[in-house]
Amino acid sequence: MNNKEFISELSAKLGYTNKDISQLTSSVIGIMTQELQEGNIISIHGFGTFEVKKKLERISVNPATQQRMLVPPKLVLSYKPSSLLKEKFK
Repeated sequence: MNNKEFISELSAKLGYTNKDISQLTSSVIGIMTQELQEGNIISIHGFGTFEVKKKLERISVNPATQQRMLVPPKLVLSYKPSSLLKEKFK
């Protein structure tokens, strides 16, 4: 499902126009992005938890040349599904 299909299905279920739903989803994603950039955790009941974690720097080895490289630290977005969501997929 792509963004356009998601917007169409959501607008059909809620009874709003595609433009309204598009603005709503943009606002939700914008707020989530802002909160994650500030280092906050976002927990959505019945769906899961989003969190930004820091990966430490590490040494990686190129298997073809055996050259060792230092991979710098970086921030990664992690998602942990809720137990309710996990049970629905069993």
